[in-house]
Amino acid sequence: MTANIRITRRATFAAAHILCRDDWSEEKNREVFGACVTDHGHNYVIEVTVGGPLDAATGMVVNLKHVDSVLRREFIDAVDHRHLNRDVDFMQGVIPTAENIAMVAFHRLEPHFKPARLLKVRVVETENNAAEATVD
Repeated sequence: MTANIRITRRATFAAAHILCRDDWSEEKNREVFGACVTDHGHNYVIEVTVGGPLDAATGMVVNLKHVDSVLRREFIDAVDHRHLNRDVDFMQGVIPTAENIAMVAFHRLEPHFKPARLLKVRVVETENNAAEATVD
């Protein structure tokens, strides 16, 4: 019997954002997004979960150094100490909610772990708020 194993790598980044829609009035944006309609930032935590069978030679699903390298190269380096609405090309036109950040990160990271498979990206925005993007 072959077991599928999951591993999770955690990293952090700091970023600013505004939650708003340009096509909505200031009143509508404030009603929906509250105080988040003004510039503010978070110290985010991102967790990436990768799964698959163990490699018999290494005893690993995928080397955590590789997971960390992909996470930093494909996501962290682009968003850390940046304004998500203004400075990050792949976030243009996306309201940078925790849900959307998780979804965008998932799509950017997903192709890079073969033969293992990206299963989940979890973005923790505050100690009370987190969002997950998972495999369908």
